[in-house]
Amino acid sequence: MHTWQVQDAKARFSEMLDRCLKEGPQMVTKRGTEAAVLVPAEEWRRLQAEPRRSLKELLLCDEARADIPLPKRGTARRRSPPALG
Repeated sequence: MHTWQVQDAKARFSEMLDRCLKEGPQMVTKRGTEAAVLVPAEEWRRLQAEPRRSLKELLLCDEARADIPLPKRGTARRRSPPALG
């Protein structure tokens, strides 16, 4: 994905639009921070048509939401208790 500073995006909007249609989404940054993405209309329609699940549905689903690295049983080290005195 190509990145454009906001002043370049404004000055060269036709070029940015052409690249969007040929190469895909184009990122626009403002003061070095990602601000917006220009995407082709067809891709936008596809994204809007995808069903969205509610937060409740996401929390209750069986699918893994993240890979959490867990140590094998018996290999985790415990900290010793602080010395009293």
